Amino acid sequence: MKKILYIVLDGLGDLPLKELNNKTPLEAALTPNLDRLAQQGKTGIVYPVEIGIAPESDIAVISLLGYDAHKYYTGRGPLESFAEGLDIHDGDVAFRVNFATVEDDGRTIKDRRVGRNLTTEEATNLSKEINSKVTLTNATFEFKNTIGHRGVLVIRGMHNKLSGWITNTDPAYGREGVFGVALEKFDKFVVESVPMAGYENLLEAKAAAVALNEFTVKSNKILNESAINKKRISEGKLPANVILSRDAGDHLPKFPQIKAVLNMKFGSFVEMPVEKGIALLTGIEIIDVPSSTGHVDVDYPVWAKIALDSIKNYDGIYIHIKGPDEPAHDGNFQKKKESIEAIDKYFFTNLLANLDIKNTLIAVTADHSTVCAIKAHSADPVPLLISGGNVKPDGSLSFSEKAAAKGSLGAILGREIMSLLVKTAQS
Repeated sequence: MKKILYIVLDGLGDLPLKELNNKTPLEAALTPNLDRLAQQGKTGIVYPVEIGIAPESDIAVISLLGYDAHKYYTGRGPLESFAEGLDIHDGDVAFRVNFATVEDDGRTIKDRRVGRNLTTEEATNLSKEINSKVTLTNATFEFKNTIGHRGVLVIRGMHNKLSGWITNTDPAYGREGVFGVALEKFDKFVVESVPMAGYENLLEAKAAAVALNEFTVKSNKILNESAINKKRISEGKLPANVILSRDAGDHLPKFPQIKAVLNMKFGSFVEMPVEKGIALLTGIEIIDVPSSTGHVDVDYPVWAKIALDSIKNYDGIYIHIKGPDEPAHDGNFQKKKESIEAIDKYFFTNLLANLDIKNTLIAVTADHSTVCAIKAHSADPVPLLISGGNVKPDGSLSFSEKAAAKGSLGAILGREIMSLLVKTAQS
């Protein structure tokens, strides 16, 4: 059986832009390694969750690993909180959160990500202030910053269990049932959380919404008074003075372990807490990688070497690279293009130079499209290539959204990829 390298490039998909001569950032990027893999293999397009859904990364990754997100998903909050070591018991409500910036009214949002320049030291100290100075009337909480402006929050009822069937305070994301959905258009105001439709009379949901709203108001007051934020303002930076919460869940998902499902041992290296949480809960081992230096010409060759060294110990490795997503959320198509080129140049060049391609199956795809024109995830499909091993070329000329739509793999759902890879690796 061939080894499997399953590589997901976060937010890779996009739509054509007139500024790029009606090409997508991927089409416009110089990607000789990805193009060669496509030419030597087969391509197709993927709807990460299902047609018509603009997924967040969590439900997309769950699907890409072969699980039915409808069946197992319980919210992004529990996944990220678990990955960060916070205790989550049934009836605790966990959230994914952002530090953000609001005007003096406490409602009008200036920036959902604090200008993307909140340092880990600043976020850690702000988290300490929140944990030590905010108290809730009928609940306790635990707040933790993760990467940059991101964080997690767990709220625990003092007297009763809480329910995760409540709406977000972050206006950029809605909920369709338990799924978090990125919104293309939204009003830039902090939203008051309420029980979701159908749960208006559920006492546990009412209590959870009240506790979250109380946390939002009280933490806003503490953050406004923080010396750290006053210093940021004096330096011409945006203050991190509000917490936006989304994707509530009141228990951990119970995934069948991937080794039992596939009879294969998988490892992974990932950058973000949500992917780490999913890996841990599905029984995929975490492969340690050094902290990012912030320089892709340093980080990506290291990742490639670790992949080459680690594949000896596993049947397959799942690799999730954040790169293209962030500039797309900022609408910066040029930086997205450059990010894709850097991955090709520094990761794939080093990976392919020393890889036993005849005995390794490589799949490259994305968890969702992040469209620069709308600065958000969309329901558009993403490209997929499968190459190496005994895969025969299907005539694909390059790796792009347009080229992949003509590939022999056709259009498939994300949860179908893993079984396809295993079957192909056994051929």
